[in-house]
Amino acid sequence: MPNKNEEICRCPWLDTSKADYVEYHDKEWGVPVHDDKTMFEFLVLESAQAGLSWYTILKKREGYRKLFANFEVTEVAKFTSDDVERLLLDASIVRNRLKIEAAINNAKRFIEIQNEFGSFCHFIWAYVNNATIVNSIDTIEDYVATSPISDALAKDLKKRGFKFLGSTTLYSHLQATGLINDHLNACYKKQQT
Repeated sequence: MPNKNEEICRCPWLDTSKADYVEYHDKEWGVPVHDDKTMFEFLVLESAQAGLSWYTILKKREGYRKLFANFEVTEVAKFTSDDVERLLLDASIVRNRLKIEAAINNAKRFIEIQNEFGSFCHFIWAYVNNATIVNSIDTIEDYVATSPISDALAKDLKKRGFKFLGSTTLYSHLQATGLINDHLNACYKKQQT
């Protein structure tokens, strides 16, 4: 971790005036995830983000942890329509019925993949041949919203019954969970993830 007084380069999308956003960039974004609980957390949060900024979701992350059983997928998969109504009343998360219902549905589909492949991580990492793809990013214009991998993953997950996880959302998920390293080439985190 750089010294606080040290001037360092970070990714151009990051609002460095927000300390919690900087902490997320420095400690989590792009770090390879190999445990299913964290992978499920990011899937829930990314699907909740659709149409919103990531920072909005980051600010509500603790609310999601509290209301979504600390992202225990087997617990979320048991949520009922009563749970949906309860969640819709809590402003600590995005109160969108379709997104909440999608998170519960996706928990059930996530478990199906775990049962088929041994773990969700085993399934998703196969999309990148079990090695992080490192893209060359020199400017903000070099970032893309989708890729052939996110397109194929979206198609596969849709076929398996997942909701609110299109190619753009999944590309963000692949970046966040370190399957794709899209740190700026000059960013101090580029070689550390």
